[in-house]
Amino acid sequence: MEHGPTFYAVAVVAVLISAVSKGGFGSGAGFVSAPLLALVMPPAQAVGLLLPLLMLMDVTSLKSYWRKWDWRHARLLMIGGVPGTLLGWWLFRSISADGVRLMVGAMALGFVLFQIARQRRWLRPPPGDRGTPAGLFWGTITGFTSFVSHAGGPPATMYLLGAGLDKTTYQATTVIVFWFINAIKLPFYLALGMFTAESALVNFILGPIAVAGVFIGVWAHDLVEEKLFFRLTYALLAVAGGKLIYDALT
Repeated sequence: MEHGPTFYAVAVVAVLISAVSKGGFGSGAGFVSAPLLALVMPPAQAVGLLLPLLMLMDVTSLKSYWRKWDWRHARLLMIGGVPGTLLGWWLFRSISADGVRLMVGAMALGFVLFQIARQRRWLRPPPGDRGTPAGLFWGTITGFTSFVSHAGGPPATMYLLGAGLDKTTYQATTVIVFWFINAIKLPFYLALGMFTAESALVNFILGPIAVAGVFIGVWAHDLVEEKLFFRLTYALLAVAGGKLIYDALT
């Protein structure tokens, strides 16, 4: 497909928000990139286009948070992410473009509802260490939702917020977890034919924005109030998710 000014206007915003989130805000808003891009290109291509950029963000973030993570919780999410990735691959190869569009849209709206429920304290993760089974369970959900639409943030959050981690340890743990999960997704995306020469060119153009956004996020980690940043992304997710569901059903 042809990538004109409208595409790049949306793509720059999507990649920048995702990179800033990954660099400084626990990857929570990073999910906005897939629903936004799916508005201007086929959803499966949007998900495939984003993976190399997310991997670039992961590598850029690692240096700033190196070994600041909680390894026990990270390891459980990473191990659980393997069967979740396999499940996502099995489902992804079996559904139509509208099916992918519907899933991405539903996850976008579900993410917004999840955040509203958290903020209003309707949904609270159980406090304390919930043990190995909980970590593996949430890791599986994280791997699955990450594979389908790079939406692994909410299930990882549900597990990590109950672990009592400080802000930096939490951020560092999400960085190493999604570095691993995105890496193991790569061969499955290749098998599904989700990368093209055209998408590689777009990745090359957007790569500097991804790197710059991560550094902006690292800088903003201790300086910027999170509420305004997340409110913007939730609004974008609600609009994009609703539009994708409408398009899939009509």
